[in-house]
Amino acid sequence: MSEHFDVGSLVVILTTLVLFVLALFTKGFTHDLLLEAGVFLVSVKLIMMAYRNSVTAKMLLVELQDVKEVLKKG
Repeated sequence: MSEHFDVGSLVVILTTLVLFVLALFTKGFTHDLLLEAGVFLVSVKLIMMAYRNSVTAKMLLVELQDVKEVLKKG
């Protein structure tokens, strides 16, 4: 997991989770909880997108290196 997330991203993930849990206990199960849950889900979606972009970038790098090797041989 550390190959896809830097220290800053992990701090943001942990801070978001802590703030969501804190809001859950301070606000209780009121209608404001839906707003907090929405913000949390947006954060999770951004984290998932960042992870997917990292995996895709690594795959593209491998493919580009393969193409570079083929061009050097030819």
